Amino acid sequence: MNEGKRALVTGITGFVGPYLARALLDRGYEVYGLVRRRAEGGNYKRLHETGIYGQVKLVEGDLTDLTSLLFTLDRVEPDVIFHLAAQSFVPRSFTNPLETFQVNSLGTHLLLEAVRLKDLNSRIIFAGSSEEYGLQIASEKHYKWALEKFKVIHPEPARIPELPIDENNPLRPLSPYAVSKVHGDYLMRNYYISYGLKTVVSRAFNHEGAGRGPFFVTSSIVRQCVKLKFGEADKILIGNVNAFRDWSHVEDIVEGYIALAEKGSPGNAYVLGSMRTNSVLTYILLTLEQLGYKVYEIETIDGDKRVKDPTERDHGDAFGLSFEKTKVDKLILDGELEFEPRDKGIRVKTDKGIVTIDFDPERFRPADVPILLSNPKKATEELGFRATRRLTDIIRDQINYYLNPENRVAMS
Repeated sequence: MNEGKRALVTGITGFVGPYLARALLDRGYEVYGLVRRRAEGGNYKRLHETGIYGQVKLVEGDLTDLTSLLFTLDRVEPDVIFHLAAQSFVPRSFTNPLETFQVNSLGTHLLLEAVRLKDLNSRIIFAGSSEEYGLQIASEKHYKWALEKFKVIHPEPARIPELPIDENNPLRPLSPYAVSKVHGDYLMRNYYISYGLKTVVSRAFNHEGAGRGPFFVTSSIVRQCVKLKFGEADKILIGNVNAFRDWSHVEDIVEGYIALAEKGSPGNAYVLGSMRTNSVLTYILLTLEQLGYKVYEIETIDGDKRVKDPTERDHGDAFGLSFEKTKVDKLILDGELEFEPRDKGIRVKTDKGIVTIDFDPERFRPADVPILLSNPKKATEELGFRATRRLTDIIRDQINYYLNPENRVAMS
């Protein structure tokens, strides 16, 4: 059906790019990838790992150089552009915000301008982010806490709770990265309204899998747990374990991107996600379980907070949705449990002894999004999108990646 169609993927050497390119190749697309010229040569490790190096055509170009982009579009003449390239590591956006805006905001604007100047009919799929939503109010208690912390909430919530999140939720970005993605989101829709470009925005919630960058929280968790299993580490270092995220498998989100390209309505934004939310602590505990540890109990370093059978599954209602979570997730969501920096850490009692989780103050962000939970109803009804893989499927794939000692040691 797609034989001869040309797809240009920016960010093809990143985490999602190779998965997307492989799925496009399987559907008969001719795939081009925009890569930046580097003095030391290209970093094509993920293209090799996914087995597609040599099957995609790599084109040198620079998102921050309009002339370079014009030459790229002349060479490729794409039917569809998947714009994934970005500085996407949230903590780095706090330490280097100008770089983040240069790549994410200016780069996106120049790409759109290049398409406009070339008068192309390409469909453009923009990889937005759930981080655009930022602060979403989960309860009256949470609302009072947020008012105390931030002094002002704009726009004010029209309903409480504001979860699950769909396309109509307010955008309240809490990081330079998130702000840059909001900018790109609005640029895409402005170029549709002003110039008729066929832009479609994806606001995908967190997506993970084998090969995710080593500094992202899920990779950091899995890598540390695997090292622990092999005696290469004696504890786990982590920041805020109370943060909840809607984690999907990267291959589910890639299917969503392709559905947007083939069926999405230009000028529209679409939420892509799993319709579940789990805590960072649950991600750690489930990773230990997948590595063969039986988890009996957790307690804070001072023994003040204690939960037996913390990974016991719960399928009860939360925010009007029924999804799989753990006992510890439910306790945190219900406001009955919270871990703070002053707790210093958690001891996990297992059949293989005690595993220590230390809270690292350096890993707490200046402003952190407390909870994200998606409502992808629009994408499901219009595109047939559905995330089918479970949280443990994601974790297993990441474990398999880090069982390779080279991947475990590469970024210690």
